[in-house]
Parts: sequence; structure tokens; C-alpha cells
Amino acid sequence: MDNNLNIAGKLAKTFIDHPLTFILSIFILCLGFISLEFMPREENPQIKVSGGAVIVVVPGARPSQIEKVIIEPLEKKIKEIKGVEHIYSFAKDSVGIVQVQYFIGEDKEESNLKLYDQVMRNMDLLPKGAMQPIIKTMDIDTDIPIATIAFYADQNKITQTQLYNEVSKIAYEVNKIDQVALVDLKGEKKEQYNIEVNANKLASFNLSLGQIASQIKALAKTMPNINSDNNNSNLTILSIKNAIESKKDLENIIVSYNFGTPTYLKDVANISRSYDIQNKKSAYIYTKDHPSGIEQVTLSVSKLKGANSVTINEDIFKYIDSIKEELASKNIKYVITRDDGYTANNAVNSLVQNLLISILIIAILLIFSLGLKEAMIVSLLVPMILSLTLFVGFMMDETINRITLFALIVSLGMLVDAAIIVIENIVRHRKEDKEKTDLKTLSILATNEIGNATNIATIAIIMTFIPMFFVGGMMGQFMHPLPVFVPIALIVSLVIAYVFTPYLVKKFL
Repeated sequence: MDNNLNIAGKLAKTFIDHPLTFILSIFILCLGFISLEFMPREENPQIKVSGGAVIVVVPGARPSQIEKVIIEPLEKKIKEIKGVEHIYSFAKDSVGIVQVQYFIGEDKEESNLKLYDQVMRNMDLLPKGAMQPIIKTMDIDTDIPIATIAFYADQNKITQTQLYNEVSKIAYEVNKIDQVALVDLKGEKKEQYNIEVNANKLASFNLSLGQIASQIKALAKTMPNINSDNNNSNLTILSIKNAIESKKDLENIIVSYNFGTPTYLKDVANISRSYDIQNKKSAYIYTKDHPSGIEQVTLSVSKLKGANSVTINEDIFKYIDSIKEELASKNIKYVITRDDGYTANNAVNSLVQNLLISILIIAILLIFSLGLKEAMIVSLLVPMILSLTLFVGFMMDETINRITLFALIVSLGMLVDAAIIVIENIVRHRKEDKEKTDLKTLSILATNEIGNATNIATIAIIMTFIPMFFVGGMMGQFMHPLPVFVPIALIVSLVIAYVFTPYLVKKFL
């Protein structure tokens, strides 16, 4: 009989009486549980986008000169780099900037190295007087936050600058959390002195803004310490106190003399210690208590590629919760405005619930078509198929995200096909068997009979997903888990059906 068996029949014969088959089934379920627990979870798959910018400063050069001696030579050399899709450039006084965008999917580290190497190897093309090029790479992996927290003042009891200073301390601590890549603040108001000059008073004192600016700049410099040796071989450090250290110092700056009478800055300007009023960017949060909105500072956190957003967010919010009372004492309130870890975790838990419901529905349908025991056998195989599929994905460094879950849901209806075909053929042979063949031999022969046809049918379905591997651009990267998980799930379903269906039939029937 061995010579006439195909792959399906051989698998069935090998495992139908093997003492380790039951242990193997438990082991597969354990692998699935481990994968479900430790596989990184995120809301969306992270997309590989590589790019960068080359910034060259030539002091005193006009835009036309920058274009000719900086932009054009750089563009020509950067085009020689393999994988470059677009080059954008612009020139302005003293500065030339060339932006590079690679094809989506290009390796980020390798692309960055190519750009740096190409610029450094062609430094001789830069004109005399050009400064060292600045190469700034783009990192979209860390630009998409997984958590955002809005901090705002309780009934405006503290200023925006005080709020920013406190939140920046929190940002420093959050950045220490493992797997956190980037912490950014939005809506910040930094502390500074504001000098609002009165134009009418300026005219009455016959002064210009330039005069005032030059006087302030002359006194605003920070002088370095001076180290000196003396006759006794002792080190003497001479330091000069800063001329401007307070609002009063600013007010008493003499900006001019008229007939021997000094004119102070406070005579022509209103001086205050406040926030950077030139910063026009503001962020507002709307709550029931503040329907018209209140200014806030948003702390956004991004993770490293492949990290688990669930565990990272748990650590972040655990830390924020630990300083809740301290923040309240400082009149600071906060609202969690984004939690990708929560949504990703809910999506996975929802999938597990939906899979259990789907298995129950399949079992009910099979009870009426095949019988109770047959339905139970097929229902037992589905968790094993999904467990092994998740484990293979885990080994391939894939993550659980909405596209991964979509792939498993899409393939769910096809996962039970092989098991149903195998058990239906065994049941049919059993009913038609007139020679009363033993169940073991009958199960092997029935599995072998449908093996080749089932293999070809499954391969045909897999082939329909293969073209998705070659879809380029943003969509190809985003939908990458679909052509990965569906074929894996279908191949695993075949192996599980051939290995465990005959074994369970022999045990239960």
C-alpha cells in the first residue's frame, strides 16, 4: 500500500497510530498560545519609507549661485544611487537643500548609508567656502505615535510656560521606557522675555528699532570663563556676570542719551516675562468643562519598529498614573487622547471571540450534514490551524495588526475545507464499505484518495494571493500581511487535516 500513497496518505499513515500524535496536538496549541501572548501587537503595520535631505550652507551666496554650484552637482550624484525614486530641491540665500525619496520598501539603514557615502565621496565638487554638508534622514517609523496624552492647566491656575516645563520633565521620564523611540511635544509655550515696543514713544524719542535691538544684543551675550595661571602656580578662574538676568535688568537698559539724559528701554517698551509669543502654533482640547476649548500640551510617543504597542502603552500609562496626585497638586490635568495598544489588544481579543463563535457556527452546520462526532473533530482542528499559523508568523517577525487579523478572518472559511473534505470522504467510505475494512486502513485510503485533488485546489487558491507580493508603493507595504498569512494558513490547514483528522476519526468514531 505504501507505494500507492501520496503525501496525504503517507502523513495519515504515519500519525494515525503514532504515540506522540496527541502530544504534538497539545504542543501546537501551546505554540499558538505563546505566539498570541508574545507576538507584538499594533494597530497598523509599520511601513518602510526611506528618504533624507542634504543641506549645504554657502555664506553669502545668492539662490542662483546655490542652484548652479550646489543643487545641480548634488542632484546629478544622488541620481546615481540605486533605489532613488524622487529628488526635490530648492535654493535660497546661502542655503541649498536636496531632498531624496527612495522607493517604498527599500531598507532604511542601507539607504541612509548610501546617501551619506555618496555625499562624502563627492565633497570635492563643493565650491570653496561651502560648509560641511548636513545629512538629515527621514524616519517615518517613529513619526506615527502610538500614544498621546493632552495636559492642561486646571482652571488656568498655572501659565502655559509652567505647564510646558512640567510636561517636558514627564517627556524625559517617558523616553526612558524600554522600546520607546521618540517623545514629542505639541502646543508647547517656551519661557522668554517679550519686549513690545511702542511705536509712538519710539518716534517721540527719535529712535529706531535697530538702535534698540543693537543695544539689547550688546548686553545679552554670555561671556565664557577665563582660566589663567598665576605666580603661585594656582589656577584662577575669572568670570563675568551676565548683564541681563531679570526683567528689571532689561527695563534699565539705556538705549540712548538726549541732552545728557538717558532713555531707558522701559520708557519706550512694555517688558514682560511670558511665553514665546512669536510661536503661532497652539493646541486646544475640548471637554465638558471647557466646551470652548482650553490650551494644552500634547505628549506623543512613538515606538521602535516591531515593538509591542500594548506593553509599551501599559508602561507609559502606569507611569502617568503613578504621578497623578503630583500633577493634581501642581494644578495639571490630563486626558489620554490616543491609545493604539488598547485598540490593538481589543482587536486581537475580538478576533479570538469571533473565531470561537465561527467555530461554534461551523460545528452546528456540520452536525446536521455529517454528525455530532464529525463536527466535533473539525471544530478541534481549527484552533490547531490558527495556532500553527500564528507561530509561523511569529518566527517570521510579523506582528498582529488589523491587516493580520483581516488575513486570518479571510482565510477562516477556507481553513476548514481540507478537514471537512477528509472527514466527509472517510464517512462516505465507511458507509459504502461492504468488505468491512478496519477503520485505520479505511481512513488512510480515504485521505489518500482526496490528497492530490485537495492539494491542487489549495495551491490554486494560494496562487491568487501571490501577485499581492509584487504590489509596490504604500498599498503593497500596508497589505503585506495578507499574502503572507493566507498562504501560510492554507498550507497549515492541509498538513493539520492530513495528520490529525484520521487520528481523531480513529479515536472518536
